[in-house]
Amino acid sequence: MVCHVREDPENPQFSKDGVIILGGIFSFHSSWKERQDTFRLKPLPLECISLNFREFQCAQAMIFAIEEINNSTDLLPGISLGYKMYDTCGAVARSVRVGLALANGNEAVSAPSEEQCTKPAQVQAIIGEASSSPCMAIATVIGPFYIPVISHFATCACLNDKTKYPSFLRTIPSDYYQSRALAQLVKHFGWTWVGAIRTNDDYGNNGMATFTETAQQLGICLEYSVSFFRTDPPDKIRKIIDIIKASSSKVIVAFLSYLDMDVLIHELSKNNMTGYQWVGSEGWILDSQTAETDRHHILDGAIGLSLPKAHVSGMREFILKVKPLNSSGHEIFTELWETLFSCKFKQSESSTGNERECTGHEDLTGVQNGFTDMSLMPIFNNVYKGVYAVAHALHSILGCNKTCQYKGQLDPLTILQHIKDVHFKTKEGDEVYFNQNGEPPAKYEIINWQPTENGIVDFVTVGLYDASLPADKQLKLQNNSLVWAQNSKQVPVSVCSEKCPPGTRKVLQKGKPVCCYDCIRCAEGEISNTTDSITCVRCQPEFWSNERRDACVKKEAEFLSYEEIMGVLLTAASLFGTCMTVGVAVIFFRHRKSPIVRANNSELSFLLLFSLTLCFLCSLTFIGRPSDWSCMLRHTAFGITFVLCISCVLGKTMVVLMAFRATLPGSNVMKWFGPVQQRLSVLAFTLIQVVICILWLSISPPFPFKNFKQFKDKIILECALGSALGFWAVLGYIGLLAVLCFILAFLARKLPDNFNEAKFITFSMLIFCAVWITFIPAYVSSPGKFSVAVEIFAILASSFGLLICTFIPKCYIILLKPEKNTRQNMMGRGTSKSL
Repeated sequence: MVCHVREDPENPQFSKDGVIILGGIFSFHSSWKERQDTFRLKPLPLECISLNFREFQCAQAMIFAIEEINNSTDLLPGISLGYKMYDTCGAVARSVRVGLALANGNEAVSAPSEEQCTKPAQVQAIIGEASSSPCMAIATVIGPFYIPVISHFATCACLNDKTKYPSFLRTIPSDYYQSRALAQLVKHFGWTWVGAIRTNDDYGNNGMATFTETAQQLGICLEYSVSFFRTDPPDKIRKIIDIIKASSSKVIVAFLSYLDMDVLIHELSKNNMTGYQWVGSEGWILDSQTAETDRHHILDGAIGLSLPKAHVSGMREFILKVKPLNSSGHEIFTELWETLFSCKFKQSESSTGNERECTGHEDLTGVQNGFTDMSLMPIFNNVYKGVYAVAHALHSILGCNKTCQYKGQLDPLTILQHIKDVHFKTKEGDEVYFNQNGEPPAKYEIINWQPTENGIVDFVTVGLYDASLPADKQLKLQNNSLVWAQNSKQVPVSVCSEKCPPGTRKVLQKGKPVCCYDCIRCAEGEISNTTDSITCVRCQPEFWSNERRDACVKKEAEFLSYEEIMGVLLTAASLFGTCMTVGVAVIFFRHRKSPIVRANNSELSFLLLFSLTLCFLCSLTFIGRPSDWSCMLRHTAFGITFVLCISCVLGKTMVVLMAFRATLPGSNVMKWFGPVQQRLSVLAFTLIQVVICILWLSISPPFPFKNFKQFKDKIILECALGSALGFWAVLGYIGLLAVLCFILAFLARKLPDNFNEAKFITFSMLIFCAVWITFIPAYVSSPGKFSVAVEIFAILASSFGLLICTFIPKCYIILLKPEKNTRQNMMGRGTSKSL
């Protein structure tokens, strides 16, 4: 039994015999003519169009490496390497076809063998393809045979899956690193609102997916993300142009192949789409052909990642020495030559006879075009490294020393395993090895498109990215040497919303990405001290936000102090009352033997004056910064002194009543309420208040308290009552005595005038009760230090009321009407009235 090839055999574009054959898959043409298949006849072969100079150069780099190895006495001595290279025209289906051709060979009928339809592979390894999607297809088909596939430019991270692509390796880092590097680059310049365009294939879709994921982690938002392929209808590309025009972002991340970028540039030029900052992947950022296509300088200032610059001695000269007449791929080189020199060979089918005739001996050294441009040497170097990796693996397998022990076809799996383990340096000193994913370490140069005076774009290296370094050291940039869109020296701004300054917080706009937000000022008492804060932090209770809401400042402590006007006035009033009371006491003391002083128990009068002095002075304990002792002293001193004061007034009132009752026939009441009983009554009434105060201070005494609730921006330093029951018990007891005194004085108000103090006591008690009744609502409703001022005012007002109503009339008689201050006058008037 024999195996027949059912399809037409695939012939290589370039080939050379050798002991060991290497395969090459390149897109010498970038596209093909569209056709309408009827599905009734066998489809014709693809008609390839659009020569791709870059892939010609890569093929020449592979031939250069093979020739260099064949001429070497150190690597594979005595073993000649050959090659077979195919053109895929950029089509995935054709890539699979030529991959199988490299594995099976071109024979229409295979020789019989012990096992049906089996034979060794025709090539030991395959170099190529440049794009990710064709590589995925090739590696899927070739993978089961473990024939190594080494790509020089396929960067899709999806190819790292060794369960799907077990024999795939590459000499270029995957897009996993490039996509993350692009996101870090965008973040570095503060661009948080960007657009994204990608090639609609595995390279663009997977690369952009990784970029989008990393961008979201870094706080970057995509306003739009669109895709296209170079063979798409023009309407689709025009829709992309409309999306760009309608957008507000000024930065566009383009994850495109150079072929797709050329198509996009053509449409951008027609619409004069300048002023955008482009960020590019390695697929087009270093492509001179793309720069030549950009005649309207749309991409000026573009920045992106490329492979590190490389130099391979002798390669440039080898590529430029190519001649169509002595090359294995005569037909395709003829097409190349006619394109380079705009001429036609005589035997060319497309010749019309009007073109300049090609001789085949034209000199390439003086020509400036995409084929002679060597800016893509890093890519050619990747091809060079791939060929040498295979050679070093073969050298190891064959046990080469001065000669190699080649005994026939080698096992592909063995070759694959040895390629994974190679570790060598090229003649230029470049280290070559593969990691566990079958790729080299990720290092990139950051390229900036800088236009020169003659209009040619200069690819300037402005930084480096090394994925092997710590995260904070991976990206290094020389910002001072950058040129931006429209030849600007200022970094473009591309944000959906401006940064929120300190003192504000971000609030997301409804229905928009997280990069679009409004800046809301922090509420009172809250701050944000960083840019773009998402929350405002509440200040500690003793602090308050400043006017800018970016720092917490210590709250002003408010209390009634001696330095402020209110404190000075109240202090002055207290001291004035004290002096006035002392003055009255001096007057009474000097006239202590006069009838008017002796008329109503002078001892109680002096005790009353002493207690009034204490009442005036106790108001001073309410002024100043609250402390433990002042808080306990102010309320207890106030309570005890006022009870002492009212007890004296109550005693004087009872003396008046008892004195007039004693004048009745047979009355013996005064002996029960003599001076001793009066002193004891005052002492008893006062001791009751003392006991209440002791209980209050023992159970829950007043204490200094910082009130944060009454005012937001101030701390009210006040004395907390401790036990409210204790406070109101003290106040209630004073009120009880005052009411009792008022009732007794009111009953005695119509007794004879000369011996009667009841009328004046009635007025004083009326004032006292009125003051303290109005004190309660005023005290409760007054904020902060004003509540203290209200309490002091009540103490002073009631004290002045008692002093003036009780003692000023007597002082008036003593000082201004001394003729009335006689016993006869007072007794006489009393008799006449009683009669």
